[in-house]
Amino acid sequence: MHSFGYRLNGLLTFAVTILALMCVIASLSDNLNIPSPSAEIQKQPKGSDEVSLTMNISADLQSLFTWNTKQVFIFVAAEYETRKNSLNQVSLWDAIIPAKERAKFWIRSSNKYRFVDHGKNLRGKEFNLTLHWHVMPKTGKMFADKIVMSGYSLPEEYI
Repeated sequence: MHSFGYRLNGLLTFAVTILALMCVIASLSDNLNIPSPSAEIQKQPKGSDEVSLTMNISADLQSLFTWNTKQVFIFVAAEYETRKNSLNQVSLWDAIIPAKERAKFWIRSSNKYRFVDHGKNLRGKEFNLTLHWHVMPKTGKMFADKIVMSGYSLPEEYI
């Protein structure tokens, strides 16, 4: 007969093995989800060399949520090219979505963070607004993706 300590050790080892197996299965099952989020952003520029935008952000990110999703971090970035850099990114707005019920939304917001560039590189500049998201699972690896909305431009002269 085994002592109490041996039996407890065997039980704990079995429990940890089952828990690890469940975590692996949970992480792998999340790869079966094929998300199909949608978003639309409308901008209204105003201001001087520091750009101030009013954005109407509507998004349906509910397909990003599975039973393994803890939360989703989203942010809107302005992306543009300059002579020095092929990609400049400026974060304009961000949010954390804690639940699937809050993942379909419409919000009108001005940029939370400053949209500036050194010098006068923003005048007449064409740029994209990109909605990025990072899905943070309860277990497993985090993944990220984005929706790029192109065709925006800033005026040559500000009023």
